[in-house]
Amino acid sequence: MKIVIGISGASGAALGLKTLRALPDTVQKHLIVSEHAQIVLEKEENLTLHRNDEIWASVASGSYGADAMLITPCSMNTLAKIACGIADNLITRAAAVMIKERRTLILAPREIPFSPIALENMHKLSMMGVIIAPPVLAYYGEQNTLEEMENFMIGKWFDLLGIDNNLYKRWDDRA
Repeated sequence: MKIVIGISGASGAALGLKTLRALPDTVQKHLIVSEHAQIVLEKEENLTLHRNDEIWASVASGSYGADAMLITPCSMNTLAKIACGIADNLITRAAAVMIKERRTLILAPREIPFSPIALENMHKLSMMGVIIAPPVLAYYGEQNTLEEMENFMIGKWFDLLGIDNNLYKRWDDRA
C-alpha cells in the first residue's frame, strides 16, 4: 500500500508526524510538508520526503498509483484550495489527483470553530467523496493522556484507510 501524508500549517503538525510514524512498515510512505509547517525531518526507511514546491514529484501523477492520502493537519487554506480545484503546490496537486482518480482522500481540518465558508467547503468535498475527519476525541475510549488521545485519532484515521491497528480502545457492549 502507498500512503501520502500531507502536513499543512504549523499547528498540530506533530500529530501528522506521529501518524506517519505509526504507519506499519509494510506501507510505502510519502510525506509532503508545506512551507508553513517548517518541519525538519530525517530520512526514515520506506519514507520519501517531498518539498511542497516539488510539483513534478511522483505523487502528483495519477499513474503513480498512490492508494490514499491523509492531510493532517489540514489548514483551512489548503482545504479551500482543494475544494476550489487550486493545485498550486504538491499537497493540493496530490489531493486533486486523489479526487480525480477516485481514491481515498482524508482531510483532518484543525481550526475551530469552523466558519460557514469552511463548512461549505467541507460539504462540497464530502459530496465528492472526500472524507472529512477532524481530530476529534471520543469519550468512550477513556483516554487519560495526550498520547492516548492522539492514538485514538490516528487509529480512527487508520480504520478509514483499512489499516489494522490497536491504537485505541474500541466500543465494547459487554458490561
